[in-house]
Amino acid sequence: MSPPVIFRRLARLELDEAVGWYETRKPGLGLEMKDAVDQMLKRIVETPDRFRPVRGQIRRALLRRFPYAIHFLPEAHAIIVLAIFHTKRDPRHLEGRS
Repeated sequence: MSPPVIFRRLARLELDEAVGWYETRKPGLGLEMKDAVDQMLKRIVETPDRFRPVRGQIRRALLRRFPYAIHFLPEAHAIIVLAIFHTKRDPRHLEGRS
């Protein structure tokens, strides 16, 4: 059985905002971004250790088509999504998330 994916509140908000932004640019593009995140989350659940650690136990998975990274914490019984973060933003905004 695969571990559940649990979003921190701020990460869910970031995802919703990004999807909404892309959807206003082109109908359907927001859903494509959401699908890209969902596909990456499946890969994270399958093999979380294949993604590079960025700080302590926190790892990062880069989306291919969209300039976003999923920052997550692999735990024994769950994958905790800490951020859906635009790669052009200052990474200091991630400090304190864990």
